[in-house]
Amino acid sequence: VQLQASGGGLVQAGGSLRLSCAASGRTFSSYTMAWFRQAPGKEREFVTAIRYSGGSTAYAESVKGRFTVSRDTAKNTVYLQMNSLKPEDTAVYYCAARRGGIQYKDYEYEYLGQGTQVTVSS
Repeated sequence: VQLQASGGGLVQAGGSLRLSCAASGRTFSSYTMAWFRQAPGKEREFVTAIRYSGGSTAYAESVKGRFTVSRDTAKNTVYLQMNSLKPEDTAVYYCAARRGGIQYKDYEYEYLGQGTQVTVSS
């Protein structure tokens, strides 16, 4: 089972990026998918999650109104659209998956992919 995150890069403040997380090895249509991030010297933190049905989402306060999570169950892929990026959004972004509902700690997730670096310059 693998979660492959991609789409990171360097962007100026105010810009946008879209991250993708492709799941392979099993079907994740019944899983909650989440994004976490970890900035240098800080703990990994919750960013957003979407339930398997796609009808329920949750966001960290710091990204509400700027980030949007979505999923394509046919492609086994979850997306994170990030707009109005700020330097404080700079971090390594990880995708994760779990059976059941949305949780806010990374240890609650059964699968955690490798990260993709997002750097926002001021």
